[in-house]
Amino acid sequence: MLQIWVRAVLARRSGGRVGFLHRSITSLTNQVDQHTQEALKFALAHRSHLRSPLPGSLSELGSSLHCNLVVGGARRFCVVVENGEDLEDSHVESESGGSDKDKKVKVLYEKPVDFTKVDVNLLPTVLIIGRPNVGKSALYNRLIRRREALVYNTPDDHVTRDIREGIAKLGDLRFRVFDSAGLETEATSGSILDRTAGMTANVLAKTQFAIFLIDGRFGLHPLDLEVGKWFRRNAPGFNPIVVLNKCESIHDGTGSVAGAAAEALMLGFGDPIAISAETGLGMTELYEALRPSLEDYMIRVLNDDSQDNSSSQDGNGGEDDESKLPLQLAIVGKPNVGKSTLLNALLQEDRVLVGPEAGLTRDSVRVHFQYQGRTVYLVDTAGWLQRTERDKGPSSLSIMQSRKNLMRAHVVALVLDAEEITKARRSMTHAEVVIARRTVEEGRGLVVVVNKMDLLSGRKNSELYKKVKEAVPQEIQTVIPQVTGIPVVFVSALEGRGCIAVMRQVIDTYKKWCLRLPTARLNRWLRKVMSRHSWKDLSAQPKVKYFTQVKARPPTFVAFLSGKTELSDTDIRFLTKSLKEDFDLGGIPIRIMQRTVPRKSGNSNSQSSQFTHRMVERTFSDKRTTIS
Repeated sequence: MLQIWVRAVLARRSGGRVGFLHRSITSLTNQVDQHTQEALKFALAHRSHLRSPLPGSLSELGSSLHCNLVVGGARRFCVVVENGEDLEDSHVESESGGSDKDKKVKVLYEKPVDFTKVDVNLLPTVLIIGRPNVGKSALYNRLIRRREALVYNTPDDHVTRDIREGIAKLGDLRFRVFDSAGLETEATSGSILDRTAGMTANVLAKTQFAIFLIDGRFGLHPLDLEVGKWFRRNAPGFNPIVVLNKCESIHDGTGSVAGAAAEALMLGFGDPIAISAETGLGMTELYEALRPSLEDYMIRVLNDDSQDNSSSQDGNGGEDDESKLPLQLAIVGKPNVGKSTLLNALLQEDRVLVGPEAGLTRDSVRVHFQYQGRTVYLVDTAGWLQRTERDKGPSSLSIMQSRKNLMRAHVVALVLDAEEITKARRSMTHAEVVIARRTVEEGRGLVVVVNKMDLLSGRKNSELYKKVKEAVPQEIQTVIPQVTGIPVVFVSALEGRGCIAVMRQVIDTYKKWCLRLPTARLNRWLRKVMSRHSWKDLSAQPKVKYFTQVKARPPTFVAFLSGKTELSDTDIRFLTKSLKEDFDLGGIPIRIMQRTVPRKSGNSNSQSSQFTHRMVERTFSDKRTTIS
């Protein structure tokens, strides 16, 4: 009784709240003693003042009485006690009959929802649409809290051409947000604008919510009305949230915002919200407009999938293997070599815009998918070009963004054009060599993908096909001698051939990149390697005490030496080659450093005397000479 009473008092001080289901207090009081009844009545009498759970007393009591206890937090979304066991993020109902093992638990979620604890795959999706140059990418960057999408003032051109996806963080809300290209309903069939509009329509069919963005400085544009008609035609019964962007200059109380809002009512989608994606003005109003709809949708999804989520969480344990972590894969190469086509082939959907036009991709599009139970983040970069003084505007920003994504990637897939290889009679141009060498210098895994092999098919090109497959790996090894065994995959992204081979080589390279070797195994290997190495002078042979790996990603080793003799560049190259051959580490960069272990001196007085002697010599020596 004392333990239950004390916990009830502590719960009252901390602000807890308790509720019972399917059992009344009268039925409970008939099964417990008088002291327990008094403690229980005290807790229930003060439940209006309680917010935090009672972890011990009431759960044990409920377990003994075979009844379910619901312990709600301040937001009633976090903690549930079922027969003495806490279940997070749920509300419990149970059948009264049967034994404990036969009881069925139904999870019911309630408002408010804690979006930060929801699985990313279950989050609602929001699509940002509008005519060109209204600030869609700026709002996307504001929501994800990073500058990922290219933002540039080009009234006569479209900067964004692909669909970008990110996790929005608006207050405590979390949702998946999509940035789309500007819509122009009068675009000619087959043009870039027509293809981007088709991609936006496909994404709109899969999303749950939408934000219709308008330029508040100019009010309702005729093209906005056309976009509204396009929206009703492609998503009937779908009401987006109308948002007036770029209102920082007119939000001065003079009535300009009110006039623009009155014009936006002509769209028929409800009252608009005035914001400024550049300065963050109006984000609170956008939060208040989004939260009710997102919360209702999230409650429905969580209640439908609660049982599946609980079983999946029980089956997924903690994984400490670095090779099982999410993989960052960047697809790089020159313009018009088939990078976007390869991404669509890997995803098996038209995710990014493709076409015969060179330089079609501007933004670095980042998508994620599951491959053999592993999360892979795939980045399609713009065509790699050397930045010059003439490159200004979006093209210059695209080059900088491609280089940043190369630095963030774990494995880089360098795409080559098989047709250009046959015409130029060489495997790699200067720009492609620069990409490969920079990848190696940054310590990333490298996989070379030779695309457009379908152009070399047929009897006429059979000999040329064989020559390309034989010459490309040899030439790549000659151009990049720092890394041996670089995998080369020959594919046809247009036909979908070779995509599985690409992912196999990427996963294999990533596993090697994350490999960790035990020190004992390395030292046994070192003794064998040092014995078969031909030293020019045995007396000057470096004495390696032990060899160990200090880090992975990429594998980095340290050789601890005794004595003054250090490993030469030839010795380091020999050890690197032996590591790659003996442990199958081809295709990734390996770093070997050396450290000198100081010798232990038994007489500290002799060191001090030698130091003093040197100081005395330096003090009294006079080596100055006079030039007459």
